[in-house]
Amino acid sequence: MLKKVKDYIMKNEMISPGDVILAGVSGGGDSMAMLGILRELKAEMDFTLLAVHVHHGIRGKEADRDAVLVENTCKKWGIECITYCYDVPALAKEWKEGHEETGRRVREEAFEKAGEEFLRRGNRVRIAIAHNQEDLAETMLHNLARGTGLRGLASMRPVSRGRIRPILCLGRKEIAYYLEENQIPHIVDSTNLSDEYTRNRIRHHILPVLEKEINGRAAEHMAETAGKLAMAEDYLCEKGRELLAQQRRMKGGYLLTEDFFHVDKIIRIYALQQAFEELAGRRKDFTAVHLEKVMELGEMQTGRQISLPYRLLADKTYEGVFLRKRDVVTKIADFSEKSWEIPVSGKTETPLGRVETKIFPYEGQKIEEKTYTKWLDYDRILYSLCIRTRREGDSFILNSKGERKKLNRYMIDEKIPREMRDRIPLISSGDEILWMVGYRISEKYKIKSDTKYVLELKYQGGYEYERKNQCFTQ
Repeated sequence: MLKKVKDYIMKNEMISPGDVILAGVSGGGDSMAMLGILRELKAEMDFTLLAVHVHHGIRGKEADRDAVLVENTCKKWGIECITYCYDVPALAKEWKEGHEETGRRVREEAFEKAGEEFLRRGNRVRIAIAHNQEDLAETMLHNLARGTGLRGLASMRPVSRGRIRPILCLGRKEIAYYLEENQIPHIVDSTNLSDEYTRNRIRHHILPVLEKEINGRAAEHMAETAGKLAMAEDYLCEKGRELLAQQRRMKGGYLLTEDFFHVDKIIRIYALQQAFEELAGRRKDFTAVHLEKVMELGEMQTGRQISLPYRLLADKTYEGVFLRKRDVVTKIADFSEKSWEIPVSGKTETPLGRVETKIFPYEGQKIEEKTYTKWLDYDRILYSLCIRTRREGDSFILNSKGERKKLNRYMIDEKIPREMRDRIPLISSGDEILWMVGYRISEKYKIKSDTKYVLELKYQGGYEYERKNQCFTQ
């Protein structure tokens, strides 16, 4: 059996020479067996082994007994043991969460503390967890019953985010044989005997029926299937990342282009899941319903919007679906009643971007036609200049006849997405719009043959510049 575990460790590249392995040891049979096996392998595989025990402050004398057992065994075997004590019930109340979640948090903290010094020294630290084949099978059944995707069915991996599971290749019968053969002391956690927990009901009733009446190697076969599902999950995740990388990255979100909605649905799902996780910081609470709603939005009319968990929104725009954080629009909306004065000569930095201005005589020079550099007839400008975003009633002179067009109507005609309209900087003088940055200037202020002085405006930065140049950052 020792060879079986060693081969499994080597196959999955769990441990390299010089690694520090922090073994999570509760005192139960699985963790004591794992510690015993790692103890036998550490010299041959050249790694440092430490035991980490967490006293959760829940089971009173039972928990004290567990700590003593682990510490005494480690002392006998010559393994350094670090014990951390937490009052999980008190912390759960303080953090307003269940005992199970709190327990996970304190164990994470314990491992982090135990590994700090080794990380500072430059060692690679890995956390060894004593899950076995039946644990994996129980997890698969639990997740399958609650509803899950490939990720949930392949969640217990040999190696994952710095965690290794060296005895995931073993069944409980093999572990029991190893404990008995090597006379390794261990305890039985009383909470594992109760049917109060869902996982225990699966362990005591469902899995035994599968192994007795369907196939005696059910847990082993489920472990093999989990490995195949993990490969499929990794492949689809990579395809999802590739598709998401092809989308337009914008401040606070992604613009999912029309092409996105013609890719195979399963790849779209994985791309959206990764976008959700990136923007919200987690995947929890994003369901199949949310995925479907975003994909259906791609076929809807411009202007439709859906709300998503963790303050995310999805808007249907002319260019696709803008998946974003709600705060993006809130922050821009704060500019709606603000303006920043621009001197007629010099540079001005504002939250909406940087504007550089200068005045010079017009002597028939060729007029600048760059997107972010504009020449205006300075003699026609009566009031001081400012930069701001749109306001109700804004309009500009459309042609030489003096006909006006509402700014909102112009934006609609230009197919500017709704969520972007409040973000476009405007250069104004009094109530007159001189220039909608990135787009057109008012006909009234264009250079003519009788122009005496030119006001040159150069704009850089802010949302509109980034959108046009695809310089998107979060």
